[in-house]
Amino acid sequence: MTTFQLFLLIMAGGVFYLFFKQLFSGNYPKRGVDFEAKLPDERIGGVNRPDKTFSRPKTEPSRIEELLSMADEAVKKGDMLEARKAIDSALIIDGNNIEALRRNGYLQIEFENYNEAKESYEKILSLDPDDDAAHDSLANVLHKLGENEVAQEHHKKAIALDPEYAPHYFNYANTLYDMGLYEEALVYYKKAYELDNTIEEAKKMIKELEEKK
Repeated sequence: MTTFQLFLLIMAGGVFYLFFKQLFSGNYPKRGVDFEAKLPDERIGGVNRPDKTFSRPKTEPSRIEELLSMADEAVKKGDMLEARKAIDSALIIDGNNIEALRRNGYLQIEFENYNEAKESYEKILSLDPDDDAAHDSLANVLHKLGENEVAQEHHKKAIALDPEYAPHYFNYANTLYDMGLYEEALVYYKKAYELDNTIEEAKKMIKELEEKK
């Protein structure tokens, strides 16, 4: 054996020694465990592949959300019966769902079921006493039922909770007008128009009441 061949043999032995040492040490990258994401969208591609990310799972809408959406679409189409079916189903799932109760109140008014609408809005207020929209809607329903004193209390509560919302003033003005309280109604029509000059009906009522003076 020449010196060169002996040198090659020693080199080959060294290479095999290092290879098997690394192999049996377990100190090498393992598929699937060389990167552990700490966040759902943490990047794994580095600077050169920023598109490599863990994708976030899509959040599917709940059944109630689907039913509310179905009701809204039905209302847009003018199919109030279909809307009621969807809302009835939503309330079976969760009788305390405020958005379902709000839509139920609206639909009951459409069918002139004022007592049922009243119950829906009262239920909302039992869950959230500071829901100004529920106070306003309940006031309108109470006015329809002839309960004007209580209606006025809820109109005032709605305004106190959101004094910058023009429809609250407009609705209260309508109640006052129907009660024959024209001067008070004029004050609230003017306030509604001051906050939102796109309410043409308020402008019309202001003109009418001022001509009555």
